[in-house]
Amino acid sequence: MPLSLTEVLETVRMTEADAFDIRTVTLGISLRGCASRDAESTRRNVVDRVRRVAEHHVAAAEEVERLYGVRIANKRVSITPAALVADGFSPADFVRLAEALDGAAAEVGVDYLAGFSALVEKGATPGDAALIEALPEALAATERVCASVACGSTAAGINADAVLSVARAIKGMAARTAERDSIGCAKFVAFCNAVGDNPFVAGAFHGPSEPGAALNVGISGPGVVLRAIEALGPEADFGAVTDAIKTMAFKITRAGELVGRRVAERLSERSGARVPFGVVDISLAPTPADRDSVGDVLRAMGLVDVGAPGTTAALAMLNEAVKRGGLMAARHVGGLSGAFMPVSEDQAMIDAAASGHLTLEKLEAMSAICSVGLDMVAIPGDTSAETIAGILFDEFAIGMINDKTTAVRIIPVAGKGVGEWADYGGLLGRAPVMPVSGVGNAVFARRGGRIPAPIRALTN
Repeated sequence: MPLSLTEVLETVRMTEADAFDIRTVTLGISLRGCASRDAESTRRNVVDRVRRVAEHHVAAAEEVERLYGVRIANKRVSITPAALVADGFSPADFVRLAEALDGAAAEVGVDYLAGFSALVEKGATPGDAALIEALPEALAATERVCASVACGSTAAGINADAVLSVARAIKGMAARTAERDSIGCAKFVAFCNAVGDNPFVAGAFHGPSEPGAALNVGISGPGVVLRAIEALGPEADFGAVTDAIKTMAFKITRAGELVGRRVAERLSERSGARVPFGVVDISLAPTPADRDSVGDVLRAMGLVDVGAPGTTAALAMLNEAVKRGGLMAARHVGGLSGAFMPVSEDQAMIDAAASGHLTLEKLEAMSAICSVGLDMVAIPGDTSAETIAGILFDEFAIGMINDKTTAVRIIPVAGKGVGEWADYGGLLGRAPVMPVSGVGNAVFARRGGRIPAPIRALTN
């Protein structure tokens, strides 16, 4: 699939006119073979592997930035879920592993390292349980390490024991990082139907079926789509709006393919070992910057604000059109590939939540058709673990029944209540603390066991 000079120039034009950037180039690293007979040896093997494979990652990405004049916002690393290679670890061992990974990430210069993770859809090993127990301290003690736990899937159902454990861990993360508006929770995602080639943090990890290393790309581009819809005016029908989104999604994805392939080539040259290009994740990732907002795209379709009647339909149309345009532009599309709706990272979403137009319940409805569930949602710090577990159960049920990824990155902001603000700065942005239903669910949340997989999982 050759890339023409015209496409390169078009990419540069989008960069200059619409604040387009490549959100991330994420180097996935397999840790297979790193397990050893004791924790210290395993930790040393893991860190050595990360240092060796990722040594030239940032330099290769910066070379491509200069070559095309396109900004790559983040350079990241994802690893095999840590619990798979450190199953005999104690919680204290996992904390020391997280600290060592944080040091390795700083040494190679990446913004984040993700994959401090466990896959427990059907059940947890002692190592999985130890990693979950270690999460609050590990995320409080590190800056770059991101974590995730896969609690359910369409094939396995929902591990209810894991859901409650994760909810309690979220409360622990919030308490451990209370002085920074509980930022530890911003580095953690719980999943249903997690994917192994997701380049976006906090939920990235290098899946067990992935090769030894692979370079995956996450694109941005809400500003490009916004400009295209505004150019149509209010008289355009939905067919014209869909065509405009598809056209822009094609161009954005081609730019991602172009940059990703070049970074993989440069990295292979520098390291002397072939690093294949993996996938383009065609999720439209917003930022808190002006007009770089998925919420603004929905408003440009004719909604006064996000949360108005019609919001879910508008998001469905956007999501479908982006996929139709993006699929034609890349050899391999993967990751999460949909619309991201992180409340704190999207100015229109921030405004809608602050005004009360956007509620937790409306976000839940929207997650039925976008790629991620509740993302960067701040809730009162005194929300119970059982209530958080109930929120996780609801999101995971949507994912399980609809055979799609759903995720929860929720932040019970310690010491703050409804109407107050949590402020993280940078790409993480700021968010108003949103109200949560106070109707009790403790008996449901504590039942344990596993919610069975749906009949649709039996496809053979």
